[in-house]
Amino acid sequence: MDVFDLLDRLVAFPSVAGKPNGDIAGWIGAYLAGYGIKVTLLPGPEGDRSNLFATIGPADVPGYILSGHMDVVPAGEPQWTSAPFTLRREGERLYGRGTTDMKGFLAAALAAVPHMAGQRLARPIHLAFSYDEEVGCRGVPHLIARLPELCAKPLGVIVGEPSGMRAVRGHKGKAAARVTIHGRSGHSSRPDLGLNAIHAMADVLSAAVSEAERLTHGPFDSAFEPTYSSLQAGVIAGGQSVNIIPDICTLDLEARAIPGVDPAGLLALVKARAEVIAADGFKIEWTPISAYPALSLPQDATLAALLPELTGEAALAAVSYGTEAGLYQAAGLDAIICGPGDIGRAHKPDEYILASELTACQRMIEALGAHCAA
Repeated sequence: MDVFDLLDRLVAFPSVAGKPNGDIAGWIGAYLAGYGIKVTLLPGPEGDRSNLFATIGPADVPGYILSGHMDVVPAGEPQWTSAPFTLRREGERLYGRGTTDMKGFLAAALAAVPHMAGQRLARPIHLAFSYDEEVGCRGVPHLIARLPELCAKPLGVIVGEPSGMRAVRGHKGKAAARVTIHGRSGHSSRPDLGLNAIHAMADVLSAAVSEAERLTHGPFDSAFEPTYSSLQAGVIAGGQSVNIIPDICTLDLEARAIPGVDPAGLLALVKARAEVIAADGFKIEWTPISAYPALSLPQDATLAALLPELTGEAALAAVSYGTEAGLYQAAGLDAIICGPGDIGRAHKPDEYILASELTACQRMIEALGAHCAA
């Protein structure tokens, strides 16, 4: 199977984040086992989905990890012009959910397997494919925790998120949380007998807006756009009817932090404001949704020099989106982003990847295999 056949098979799995993934993980495992590669499925605590880890070459020698996620975002948008889980090719473009984010990278890695398996690698190449990345990098921490028993400490991790095949050394960290305020319902003609959860949430929202404005004044990191950390209210919901006192209101928040700033800490002032409201009789719930640390690979790191050699493309200092790379770095491993596609095509109808991007990624991975065989 070539890279296009592999992408066709992978896109056909509707592996939406938060759902069981035994079908896609099992198919990838069987494909790799066909080349005599040791595959380990690592079930997560949910019980119905797994990470996958495979090794080409000697596992007891330091090597490199190719990291990707098997899950995709939902594809319910009505603007799709073809079935999102059926690969459609028009010239250079291959359309389908996950083609760019990030089954294209998985397909390129799997397409390179026969070449790498046929070499005598002095250093191993590991495939680490995770679940539930799209809902807050929930799967990969369980994989990372198992690495010491699966292989020698790797020399580096290449996370294949779409970067136009340019190596990227940094991204911001992220933390997201939901605030839920429970008040007391009643008829709107007697507001004195109720507790209006939406009115109470106005204080929390005001704190979030104020904190977002404060962050625009620094600290700064010129590698990013914007150059400062940020905070935003993304979703607010509450109420049933204009003549009913709303007894519940929820607010979803996210913070994105430049390296050196704790993203969860950026939400602390908002959380404190919410907790104050409890003194007025409201019940407050603060529920973390997701979190991952920033990535900041030094420019002089060996991995930072290796990737441009493999791709022939100059490296980028940073991107605005987040990846699992920060979690690998937090675990003590050098990590970098490099993968096919453009993040601007992801998470929207008619997502696509270019055929040339897929073949370029396969060449990069095969070049890594040659590097490990030297």
